[in-house]
Amino acid sequence: MMTAIKTVAVCGAGGTMGAGIAIVAARAGYRTISFDRTDDALSRSRNQTEGFVAKSVERGKMSPEARDAMLGLMSSTTEIGELSECDLVIEAVFEDLTVKRQLIRDLEEACKEDAIIASNTSTLSITEIASGSKRPEQIVGMHFCLPAQLMKLVEMSPGLLTSDATLKSAWEWVVASGQTPVKTQDKPGFILNALLVPFNNDAIRAVEAGVAEVVDIDRAIKAGLGYKMGPLELIDLIGLDTQVRLCEAFYPVTLDARASAPPLLRRMVAAGLLGRKSGRGFYSYDGNAMFGA
Repeated sequence: MMTAIKTVAVCGAGGTMGAGIAIVAARAGYRTISFDRTDDALSRSRNQTEGFVAKSVERGKMSPEARDAMLGLMSSTTEIGELSECDLVIEAVFEDLTVKRQLIRDLEEACKEDAIIASNTSTLSITEIASGSKRPEQIVGMHFCLPAQLMKLVEMSPGLLTSDATLKSAWEWVVASGQTPVKTQDKPGFILNALLVPFNNDAIRAVEAGVAEVVDIDRAIKAGLGYKMGPLELIDLIGLDTQVRLCEAFYPVTLDARASAPPLLRRMVAAGLLGRKSGRGFYSYDGNAMFGA
């Protein structure tokens, strides 16, 4: 039986990815609840969201009426019990299998029985995430691209036990939200990160080897391959610590040497150089505004 989706929750909404997914949902007209563990994370996300939509209105990409309607559909909470009426819950917490499994269990206790739970994982197996779940047939992969509020691609990945009805309901919601779904198999990295994680690491190793300056590597990729953003700019956007987690999730499964975290990446993370969110990574930044704001 297909689920009619009217209310959506985003878990981990205090992060950059979660905040972007919440914008996608509310902008499409769905009541949207942002959930995170701390008020500080939710407040930071809310400020970034308001800044993003203010810029969208300023640039003529959104009307003031659409802005007000979108923000009116959004609420936030640190209480997981307040997600009880959600039809779709999208988890966007960091890439840790234990953390995701525990969140799934907590959501199954908090949410109604027919709720769909989608994982925004970019490297982990949907089947493994759903292992131990009471309702694995209602769990599906829904990987948005960063920044979710600007990028259209969503990789839809059913686990071995995901039902056809769950995939169909989730797929139709993605389309209704103005995104572009692509079906992938439940394999490490799906499509995007299977190609992107090693490629981004190659760019870091080029810096490490002194092949060229950071800005010139990015400029060459953008000019030569037509990318809108260079790989080192992208790593700064997603977070250098996130790139490490992607490597640590991806490499043990694939044993692809290119997917292992480069030493320079680990040193930069140890130094607190995490990219945009810390103000400095491969580049330096002023402020932590949401990308596109």
